[in-house]
Amino acid sequence: MKIRTRYAPSPTGRMHVGNLRTALYAYLIARHEGGDFILRIEDTDQERYVEGAVDIIYHTLAETGLKHDEGPDQDGGVGPYVQSERQRQGIYLKYAKELVEKGEAYYCFCDKERLAGLKTQVVEGKEISVYDKHCLSLTREEVEEKLAAGASWVIRQNNPREGKTTFHDEIYGDISVDNAELDDMILIKSDGYPTYNFANVVDDHLMGITHVVRGNEYLSSSPKYNRLYEAFGWEVPVYVHCPLITDEQHQKLSKRCGHSSYEDLIEQGFVSEAVVNFVALLGWSPSESTREIFSLKELAENFDYHHISKSPAVFDYTKLRWMNGEYIKAMDEDVFYEKAEPYLKRTIRREMDFKKLASMVKTRIEVFPDIPGLVDFLQELPEYDPAMYQHKKMKTTQESSLEVLSELLPLLEKQQDYSNDALYELLVSFVERKGCKNGYVLWPVRTAVSGKQMTPAGATEIMELLGRDESLRRIRKGIELLESTV
Repeated sequence: MKIRTRYAPSPTGRMHVGNLRTALYAYLIARHEGGDFILRIEDTDQERYVEGAVDIIYHTLAETGLKHDEGPDQDGGVGPYVQSERQRQGIYLKYAKELVEKGEAYYCFCDKERLAGLKTQVVEGKEISVYDKHCLSLTREEVEEKLAAGASWVIRQNNPREGKTTFHDEIYGDISVDNAELDDMILIKSDGYPTYNFANVVDDHLMGITHVVRGNEYLSSSPKYNRLYEAFGWEVPVYVHCPLITDEQHQKLSKRCGHSSYEDLIEQGFVSEAVVNFVALLGWSPSESTREIFSLKELAENFDYHHISKSPAVFDYTKLRWMNGEYIKAMDEDVFYEKAEPYLKRTIRREMDFKKLASMVKTRIEVFPDIPGLVDFLQELPEYDPAMYQHKKMKTTQESSLEVLSELLPLLEKQQDYSNDALYELLVSFVERKGCKNGYVLWPVRTAVSGKQMTPAGATEIMELLGRDESLRRIRKGIELLESTV
C-alpha cells in the first residue's frame, strides 16, 4: 500500500516551529517511502481564521522545499482540499448523520446555561467536565420535532462510559484510556461546521491518509478518533505523535520567546535550509548519531520515524546559530553577497569594495544581523581605550605602539598604492628593518585603523577598504591618542 501523509494546518497566522516540524516529518515519511505528501487547509474554526495566513502556509512550504503532491492548487482526485469547501458540499453532515443512524452519535439541543451547570467529576485525579448524555434519551420523534421547530442543535459522539479504549502510537506504544474520560465530543457545531476532531478523521479516511503525524498534545484525543474509525468501520491509520518542543527553560515554546515561528527566524537572519535541518533534529536522531548537517534530500534518505524520541525536544538557540553559521560558510559567494549586501550598505555609507568586505565576514558570522557589529567601524572610527594597544602576546605597549605608528606614518604618507599586497609588503619590510615580529607592528596599526580588538580582517585589508586618506587620518588620530596618555 502506498504511503500517504498530510500536512493539515489551520490558517491562523505565522507557522509555529512545531507546525513546521509536523509538516517536515510528514513530508520526510512520504519521500523516504516513495509516497504522497498532501496539503489540506483546515479552516473550519472561522473565529480563528486570519486573513493572509493561507498565503503564509504556501510561502513557507515553498521556501523550505516541502513540495506537496496534492492540495488546493494541485488536485489529486480526492478534493476539495480546503475544509470550508468540503463543508459546503455537505460531506461532514452526511457522515455525522450516518453515525446518528448507527447510534454512534446523537443530536444535542442543550443550551449554554444547561451546559455551564453540568457537574465536574474526578477521573484518575483530574477534574473534568463530561456531558451527561441528557439528549441521548430523546426519541426519534422528539428529535425531528425539535429540528422542525428550528431549535439550535449540535451532533455529539456517543462514547461508552465503561471500560477502556486502547490505541497504538508508533512512538509511545500502546496507550489505554478509561472510557469515563471520553466526553461525548461535538462532531457538528451549531453553525453547521464540523469540529476539528471530526473533520480530521473524515478527511484523513476519504483522502487515503495512511500515516498521521501530529504533536503529542493530540494523544489524549486519539481514543475518540479511534472510536470514530471503528464506528464507521474504517481502517485506523498509523499514528506518529511527536514530542513537545520546549525553550531552554523547559517551558513550552511560545510566542513570547521571540523565535517560535519560521517567519521569526528568517527575520532574525537565519537561512531556510539551516532552519529545516535544525527543526528535523528537534526530536529525531539519525542512525549516524554524530552527524548534524543534512540537506533536505539527505534527510529524506535517512529519515526513519521510529527514531523519533518520546522526550521533549529543547530548542537550543545557540546550536541553531552555530548550524546557521555552517550553512553560511558553505554558501555560494554570490548568493551570500546578495543576502549580506543590504546589511553592509545600511551600516557603511562610504564607497568601498563591498564584495571584498562580504568575503571577509562570511566565515565570521552565524546570522546576517551579526554583520553590522563586525563592520560598523569602517563607517566611523569608534571611541576606544588606548589600553587596547597593550598586548602581552604581541609584546606591545602604549609606548612601543606610539613609536611604531610615528615611524610608520611618513612611510604611509609616501605610499600611493593602498592595495592589500602593497601595504603588507611595506609593513613586512618595516618589520625586517626593525628586527621585530610581525605582531609588534601589525597590532598597533590594526588598532589605530579599527578601534576594535576583534575585526573581520587584518590591518592591511582594512586599510585597503578604507583607502589612503581615511587610513592616514586614523593613524594620525591613534598617534594623538597615545601621545595624550603616554
